[in-house]
Amino acid sequence: MGLFSNQFSNVVEWNEGREGVLFFKWQNQEIKKGSKLIIRPGQDAIFMYNGVVEGIFEDEGSYDIESDIIPFLTTLKSFKFGFNTPLRAEVLFINTKELLVKWGTKNAINLPAQGLPGGMPIRAFGTFNCKIVEHQVVIDKLAGIRQTYTVDDVKERIIASLDQLLMSWIAKEGRDMFNLQADARNIARGIESDLDMDMRRLGIGITDFTIESFSYPEEIKKMQEKAAAQSMIGDMNKYTQVAAADSMGKGHGGGGIASDMVNLQMGMALGQQMVGQMNQGRNPGMGNMAGANGAAAGAGPKFCPDCGTPTGGTKFCGNCGRQLF
Repeated sequence: MGLFSNQFSNVVEWNEGREGVLFFKWQNQEIKKGSKLIIRPGQDAIFMYNGVVEGIFEDEGSYDIESDIIPFLTTLKSFKFGFNTPLRAEVLFINTKELLVKWGTKNAINLPAQGLPGGMPIRAFGTFNCKIVEHQVVIDKLAGIRQTYTVDDVKERIIASLDQLLMSWIAKEGRDMFNLQADARNIARGIESDLDMDMRRLGIGITDFTIESFSYPEEIKKMQEKAAAQSMIGDMNKYTQVAAADSMGKGHGGGGIASDMVNLQMGMALGQQMVGQMNQGRNPGMGNMAGANGAAAGAGPKFCPDCGTPTGGTKFCGNCGRQLF
């Protein structure tokens, strides 16, 4: 009897050799005497007989089907294995883990935009998470006609409706078409809710949905870069003026960019003053004439009235170019 027992025994298990499978139906319907059931981490095993669920087993481990499983089945509690009477049942293995899937729009989506008659074409990319949440619904809707069901099947169904969902949720609340990334999380939450409602009809839940990026046409990117550069130039001019004024108000002994900028301007003005004095030393006659003319015309300001830079006796401010006489 030991020889025959080993000959007819088999193992009911799912090795999960392929990634991204949500459920797997054990193919051999004849469960023989001495068979073992192996449930791995992240799996549930569902015994079915004539299409009816007999029992759901969720704890991982190795079980003797005759002694550990059959006594807990609904209508097969009294089943007795015989020499030619194997148990004819189906075993459906459920993947209970949450699976991460990457998605991307197949084609560009044309969003209505002012000034663009054909709309603005964009693409979007991101990820979503899914898992089986209703065993009975999966059995009723999918397992009866499918040997397996994978994340690729879920992705195909989602992508089919994603274009319309993106257009619908982007159009809400008057969002800025040229800065959709700033509102990506709110758009994703709305899409996640709609997708979850749709997929739960198959017993599968969408537990998370994210939009990692929106992709605009190259022409739009160039326009955005140009606008950003122009804005940065304006901001830098304002920053320079404010920093200079702030540094002058606090004195020139402090550190930082503003202080360095003011010190640089002062150094340039002093350099110009020194050059002027050297020229006067080389041409004393010219210096006397300039002094005479200056006395006749009246002494000029020692500092530029516009930017406050020392004038050094010159007719023009070395910093801002203002005429001083």
